[in-house]
Amino acid sequence: MTLNLDLSGRTALITGSGQGVGHGLARTFAEAGAAVLVNDLRVQRAEEAAAEIRADGGKARALPFDVTDFAAVTAALADAGPVDILVNNAGNAGPEGFGSRGRFADSDPGQWEPFLRVNLYGVLYCTRAVLPAMEERRWGRVLTIISDAGRTGDAYGAAYGVSKAGAAGLTRSIALESGRYGVTANNISLGTMRTPMTEPVWADPDSPQAKAILSAYAIRRPGTADDLAALAVVLAGEQGSWITGQTIPVNGGYSFAL
Repeated sequence: MTLNLDLSGRTALITGSGQGVGHGLARTFAEAGAAVLVNDLRVQRAEEAAAEIRADGGKARALPFDVTDFAAVTAALADAGPVDILVNNAGNAGPEGFGSRGRFADSDPGQWEPFLRVNLYGVLYCTRAVLPAMEERRWGRVLTIISDAGRTGDAYGAAYGVSKAGAAGLTRSIALESGRYGVTANNISLGTMRTPMTEPVWADPDSPQAKAILSAYAIRRPGTADDLAALAVVLAGEQGSWITGQTIPVNGGYSFAL
């Protein structure tokens, strides 16, 4: 068997890919030959990320829209044309990147809404927008980036965890419904990542906060986009055609899966 990670001829929409993990995935998908639709809420960030990919010889186009606005999602995708691969990456982990910390018993619904809108409804909207055409063409990949907070639970981050768990549940339902049409759906579950938002924490790896976070990890460093990029390409390509409905942790050993 020859390992083939070529995505040439495929169009991949990666939400939230103007920076951080999403931008790393966009670069890797472009290197694999995909034409990448770079989505971000901020127009300038999407355009700059797409231009960077093109400057390196890849195919990319900025596609800014708000994943929490179904009308905006469908309008943008109507103009963009067929999407073969959807990577639901856009997420809200709270203003400091680690979720809103507090006991659920002390929370109120107004605190839950930001997480549900992006992490759950954003995934619902984008998946709903691309899935019918994938089924009609009898080929498609839906890959959702979740968090171990949704896979194992998260004390003091319940709303964030439940939003990610809901997105993971959608993936399993899509796998069951759409597999007969050549569409696969999988989750990649991440631990703590090094992104522009969390960079202040990792600037001093010996700080009490950094040490406290990483003490729970078998591999004592935060993750990067490179840690999941190759797996994402496999799941998005031909060699991932018999993998569906799965949640695969990429988490430095924070938690394990059977």
